[in-house]
Amino acid sequence: MTALRVVLGDQLSADIAALDGLAPGDVVLLVEVMGECTYVPHHPQKIVLVLSAMRHFAAALRAKGVTVRYIRLDDPENTQSLSGEVGRAAEAVKPDEVIVTAPGEWRVREAMQGWPDVQVREDRRFCAPPGFFAAWADGKVTLRMEFFYREMRRQHGILMEGDRPVGGKWNFDAENRKKLPAGLRPPRPRRFPPDEMTREVIALVARRFAAHYGSVADFDYPVTAAAAEAGFRDFVDQRLKNFGDWQDAMAADEPFMFHALVSAPLNLGLLEPLTLCRAAEAAYRNGEAPLNAVEGFIRQILGWREFVRGIYWHHMPEYGSRNALGATRKLPEFYWTGRTNMRCMDHAIGQTLRFAYAHHIQRLMITGNFALLAGLNPDDVDRWYLAVYADAYEWVEMPNTRGMALHADGGIVGSKPYAASGAYINRMSDYCGACHYDVKDLAGPRACPFNSLYWDFIGRHTERFAANPRMAMPVRSWRAMAAPKQAAVRRRAAAVLEQMEQGAEL
Repeated sequence: MTALRVVLGDQLSADIAALDGLAPGDVVLLVEVMGECTYVPHHPQKIVLVLSAMRHFAAALRAKGVTVRYIRLDDPENTQSLSGEVGRAAEAVKPDEVIVTAPGEWRVREAMQGWPDVQVREDRRFCAPPGFFAAWADGKVTLRMEFFYREMRRQHGILMEGDRPVGGKWNFDAENRKKLPAGLRPPRPRRFPPDEMTREVIALVARRFAAHYGSVADFDYPVTAAAAEAGFRDFVDQRLKNFGDWQDAMAADEPFMFHALVSAPLNLGLLEPLTLCRAAEAAYRNGEAPLNAVEGFIRQILGWREFVRGIYWHHMPEYGSRNALGATRKLPEFYWTGRTNMRCMDHAIGQTLRFAYAHHIQRLMITGNFALLAGLNPDDVDRWYLAVYADAYEWVEMPNTRGMALHADGGIVGSKPYAASGAYINRMSDYCGACHYDVKDLAGPRACPFNSLYWDFIGRHTERFAANPRMAMPVRSWRAMAAPKQAAVRRRAAAVLEQMEQGAEL
């Protein structure tokens, strides 16, 4: 019997389920297609990362004697669609069966329904085993990451002392909210200059995707498992000990801070999540990193990453059309160009265009917060986040964007909208001091747009959030605000939104 074993571009793990039982006559199929590069206008560095990692993965398989059918983007016979290439390979190979690992995105799963004689195997590269999230969620009125995270800690025995969490608390997030002190410079993360294979991909992407926003000039992501592991070890050795304290901090000249930079290779399959969690735990137990840093890192992987994946598959496809706050404004052009006088947005978007990266607070409390306050259409915002970040795949992007950042899911992911004025940004960054706008002004012509938009947002949704305990304070403050002041805030917010909608520089 001959099997055609399809490996998707984000399934680059040596032990991926599609390769279980690989026999000498089997053929492994990997394909580069325009359809996957352009269903949103992906950042050129994301395209380089995926294609280069795929080519390196295929080379490693061939070095082991595996027969690989690899279709390059510029192959003249390429149909430029995943289904088209699976069909073409099936016609050429004439396998007895087609084997694939379950995809991470709903649209790909739907496409697989039309594949010939396909066997879809469970993706076991996640910490939560198949069915775990659905069983945990069954019968619950609300689903909260914190309680799911505790179950995952118990399930895997990570940072546990018997039945109790190490340190007596499950969550040390309250200790992870410090502003970066003046003079403290995070160590630069280890990066990986492109090899010859990657340089060939960079040239291809530069030719084919010149119209996509973002630059390939600074590409130095790890594209093999060995390089990704070296990058993670650099984080553990150099930055993990300080990750906790300044996990939420932002600084104008520090795009990476103390962050791990593992999400892109992890979501490609180059790293294994439990291995990362256990390595971080070992650093704590060996006295190399404090508990708040290690717990914060582990929570992002064992808690948040697993939780949003569960949310995605539990609620799709309906989740992708949720718009609980009725947001309809179009995404402004400055999200794609970074040209804006708001210094925080300028820096967060600028580094995104340069590196295909911004850390989670920049995504949530800068670009996401503005989109929430301005009432930007969740479909547009989803598309933007999916396009511009190297680690973005729909299963992880959509619950973070439509749920956490925009509250468009009506509270499935978060119990409150993560709305904030300029005061939060000023407290957690150095962006505001040199900004064109005045972060302390509420309604004047140079007032920080986040300020008027924040209170306008509270005013628009007062009735919805009045009964939400976590929103009670801002609702009370809005209601107590003098009518003339409310009117001034509303006028300033309207002026900001009109300027944005007219395409003028904001």
